[in-house]
Amino acid sequence: MNRPADQPAKRPSPAGGVTAPLRHAVFRRIWMASLLSNLGLMINGVGAAWAMTQMTSSADMVALVQTALMLPIMLLSLAAGAIADMYDRRIVGLSALCLGLSGGIALSVLAYLNLISPNSLLLFCFLIGCGNALFGPAWQASVSEQVPADTLPAAVALNGISYNIARSFGPALGGIIVAAAGAVAAFVGNVLLYVPLLIVLYLWRRTLEPSRLPPERLRRAMVSGVRYIVHSPSVRVVLYRTLVTGIAGGSVLALMPLVARDILHGSAQTYGVMLGCFGIGGVLGAMSVSTVRKSMSAEQAVRLCALAMGIAIGVMALSHSPVLTGAALIVAGTCWMLSVTLFNIGVQLSTPRWVAGRALAAYQAAIAGGVAIGSWLWGHVANGTGVNNALLIAGAVMFLSPILAIWFAMPSTEGNNNDPIEALAEPEVNLVISHRSGPIVVEIEYRVAQDKARAFYTLMLQVQASRQRNGAYAWSIARDIADPEIWIERYHCPTWLDFLHQRSRSTQSERELHLAAVGFHVGPEPIKIRRMLERPLGSVRWKDETPDHAKTADIPITPSTGTGV
Repeated sequence: MNRPADQPAKRPSPAGGVTAPLRHAVFRRIWMASLLSNLGLMINGVGAAWAMTQMTSSADMVALVQTALMLPIMLLSLAAGAIADMYDRRIVGLSALCLGLSGGIALSVLAYLNLISPNSLLLFCFLIGCGNALFGPAWQASVSEQVPADTLPAAVALNGISYNIARSFGPALGGIIVAAAGAVAAFVGNVLLYVPLLIVLYLWRRTLEPSRLPPERLRRAMVSGVRYIVHSPSVRVVLYRTLVTGIAGGSVLALMPLVARDILHGSAQTYGVMLGCFGIGGVLGAMSVSTVRKSMSAEQAVRLCALAMGIAIGVMALSHSPVLTGAALIVAGTCWMLSVTLFNIGVQLSTPRWVAGRALAAYQAAIAGGVAIGSWLWGHVANGTGVNNALLIAGAVMFLSPILAIWFAMPSTEGNNNDPIEALAEPEVNLVISHRSGPIVVEIEYRVAQDKARAFYTLMLQVQASRQRNGAYAWSIARDIADPEIWIERYHCPTWLDFLHQRSRSTQSERELHLAAVGFHVGPEPIKIRRMLERPLGSVRWKDETPDHAKTADIPITPSTGTGV
């Protein structure tokens, strides 16, 4: 059920090998159950797509099956990532599985009673997709709790292998099941394959790690994730490229049932075999990621994959031979998996752990949203111009997509250090405030030699991005016109709790950046830091000095002293 097979962001540990995580019972049980669940999803997808071809000849309705399965990931991923960072991931996973299971059961019952319609098929595929969207970030984020740190890269790689195995054999198995027993059998098989994963997650006794700070509220956590992405150029670039690749590449899976039926004149089994070829290519792509990363840059690899996949899609459009189409699909699957894996690596290596779930959710939303939009788009194009022409246009878009590198070149992650820093000393507090008190205004006064002014200002623009990524608002830098050596950095946080979260999120690279700014300070006096509670005049209590927020259920913050920016 861990959706993208494109998960491996780190190379497996040389010491333990890729199978090292399987020595840990919890991970081994969940991984094997997840493999079965992934197989169920592939089988269900084949059954749904083929059932739609039997109910309607409309190309856009057939393509909408993929949209219904993938659109929830785009719509819900950000909330799912925030939930995974905030709550017990085991409970989140169980809830997500129950949601998907309910959609699978309803689909099976209606299909068995011959009450299924194109719209109801799309509805329950959408419900299954919602469960998958909620499950993905929680599962990915929980892997680090199931294995030791030294085997985590191998565990992440195994998750990718799990989905690739399912993609390689699931469609072919689904085609055989549909050909032998109909779409109902495929739907029932998906339901049964949910059960092992439900059982192992229920039996997992997860150890909760206490947090020094209370979690953010869901809305605030989602906003924090969006702000991090907006103020992270490297992450934004990867997401743009991922979205475009998903739109162009979505044509393959969306139009595959029509390729099998109308171009190759085959059956459900032919459709399953073709999807199996695409999955085999995915396995080959996943296995070659390390080699590709050693031999070329991410941008070079993504360009090469786009060019090769564009040609492969063009071959699919023109071929009437199952063998040639299958070979083209292997190439397309290899390039697809390499591309999305490189995008996944780019996101993971560019983000710290506190926002990893939300960043991965944004990546999932980009790839799923691209496939969903592409499925809808190419279905409409196929309705108007034919399947062959739709594939030729999609292949041309994929072939030309490397032009985006002129504006959105893949970022380099060399030298990034996203490890968290040690907790800073508690800031000085001599006012009774609660976590909800705010807004908080922070002012930092530097004295900088005038001949270093330009270099200091350039560095502070990087500091600005760092502060804003981690939660600061209304950042500004000002220079004293009476004393040009004085510079004031100023920013806001909505509440005291938001400020505490903001100052605890800096990575090692960001701390080095902040220290570099401090290094410009000259003079006998240290840097001055002011943390102020901004209060409108009407909220000042003249008779009762106890603030309203101190009377709420929030635990008040007692006065303390400390340092740290």
